[in-house]
Amino acid sequence: MCGIVGAVADRDVVPILLEGLKRLEYRGYDSAGVAVLDNDHRLCRSRALGKVAILENQLKGSLKGLTGIAHTRWATHGEPSESNAHPHICNETVAVVHNGIIENHEMLRQQQIAQGFKFTSQTDTEAIVHQIYQHHVVEEKNLLTAVFEAVSHFDGAYALGVVSKLEPGRIIAARKGSPLVIGVGIGEYFIASDVAALLPVTQRFIFLEDGDVADLSKEQLVIHDGSRNIVERTVQESSLRADATERGEYRHYMLKEIYEQPRATADTLEGRIFANKLLEESFGANAGAIFDKISGVHIIACGTSYHAGLIARHWFETIARIPCSVEVASEFRYRNPVVRNNSLIVSISQSGETADTIAALQEAKRLGFGYSLAICNVPESSLVRESDLVLMTRAGPEIGVASTKALTTQLVALMLLVIALGRRHGLTGKEESRIVRELEHLPGKIDKALQLDDKINAIAEQFADKHHALFLGRGAHYPVAMEGALKLKEISYIHAEAYPAGELKHGPLALVDSDMPVIAVAPNNELLEKLKSNLQEVRARGGELLVFADAQSYMQSTPGVQIVEVASVDDSISPIVYGIPLQLLAYHVAVLKGTDVDQPRNLAKSVTVE
Repeated sequence: MCGIVGAVADRDVVPILLEGLKRLEYRGYDSAGVAVLDNDHRLCRSRALGKVAILENQLKGSLKGLTGIAHTRWATHGEPSESNAHPHICNETVAVVHNGIIENHEMLRQQQIAQGFKFTSQTDTEAIVHQIYQHHVVEEKNLLTAVFEAVSHFDGAYALGVVSKLEPGRIIAARKGSPLVIGVGIGEYFIASDVAALLPVTQRFIFLEDGDVADLSKEQLVIHDGSRNIVERTVQESSLRADATERGEYRHYMLKEIYEQPRATADTLEGRIFANKLLEESFGANAGAIFDKISGVHIIACGTSYHAGLIARHWFETIARIPCSVEVASEFRYRNPVVRNNSLIVSISQSGETADTIAALQEAKRLGFGYSLAICNVPESSLVRESDLVLMTRAGPEIGVASTKALTTQLVALMLLVIALGRRHGLTGKEESRIVRELEHLPGKIDKALQLDDKINAIAEQFADKHHALFLGRGAHYPVAMEGALKLKEISYIHAEAYPAGELKHGPLALVDSDMPVIAVAPNNELLEKLKSNLQEVRARGGELLVFADAQSYMQSTPGVQIVEVASVDDSISPIVYGIPLQLLAYHVAVLKGTDVDQPRNLAKSVTVE
């Protein structure tokens, strides 16, 4: 989950590295550092605990060089500290930045201590730089060969940027299990964990594949595969603009991304529906033939994407009439699941680099589960490349750690898949047309939900002194409640739990009192009356209720019960719309409590390590 940037050019690369780190700070912000080869080929380094701005202020133009690497860290091995910050250097000669986890680092550390290497950090990365130094300096091999030799000793995942003062003007990059991209300039090359880091300097990118080792200099780029053969990788032109990752007029990225949801949902639908019908080719040229064979769906995902899967399970079973199971990716890969014939494995990830989801997909393919489909926001990602079919969500860059538009667009994509499979299991043309029309109206429905912003902002003041909250929902809106609880806890640090409302009597009622607000999602569907009964159970115990209710549910505010009316929406898409006010609630509570909304403590955006 760390962020890597590197550059080799005929100009000072420090400003490029710092700008790249700022754009990657969502990947890690425990510490940051930069190392460059100066004009005298000395290896100079600066590191700082905390955010990139602290490092930038510390440098104040003191570091310059034509070749350099930089890093922003999310701690895995070793606490956040300057000594654990990257880059790590061995004997003032070799420097390394690293994203990933080296699982056998303790064994390597013991071997290297016996060889006389001294460790100054608690990180697994220091074992990497010592191993490269051993092959490069002690065994007198060139840097490329030294990296190849070193990585053969590593178990685990890594993306590496390596420089040596013995070979100035050169960066070696290596990738296995963690994303790494090369930016192609004019007479200069760059590396980064993410395209966003390099948008100010190039729009042309090469996405390294697992096992690749790249040799970069000003003059040329040579890529080798895991067998050390020279290979060609396609140069792709990015459609993203540098300002796509700017906050603009918004106070936080999260708020900007909440307000981008009408546009993002429209973009996700564009070109995929016509004349009230789904265009099945949206999933790929051979999608129809694959869908004809599918008799069940198996969704694997993590975090917010997992909640999207739970909502979609209701759709697959009630609309498409096809069995669906949903699993947390990190659990699926270790529980030895029973293979089901003719299942479609659906993996969901905003970044497409979520380590657990990728590994779960690979395990499903190894076990012979069948065809796979990725729902993802990054077309060049590992998850996309691993899958038979793909549906891109077109959400655009999402920088805030708390996912908002990623969830909304994932749900839109999942509903399109529900329609595609439903056609084969009894979904009528009339019903398909009705759902498609509802999807077409979805951007406007989301826009109406956003108009509740001021009211929700005022309500947020009631949470200023709260430490716990309970979220309730029924049916497809129970996962909506789960997502609301997740949003509140991850950015406001209020402990929040979600339960199916019908489960109150089986335990959660014991927690209810006037100090723990209860937030309920109450669409106008066949479960509304049962939900009202559940809410009465809360009031009878002195619980304070905040209810997001359909305008036609005829629920009214009373002492202890605050109703926020949500514009009426069809039940097929109501889980998407009801997620919006819960996002706004979490956002405003976090702002009120003074937390770091976009970069909450202990969390990072893209979870690329297990």
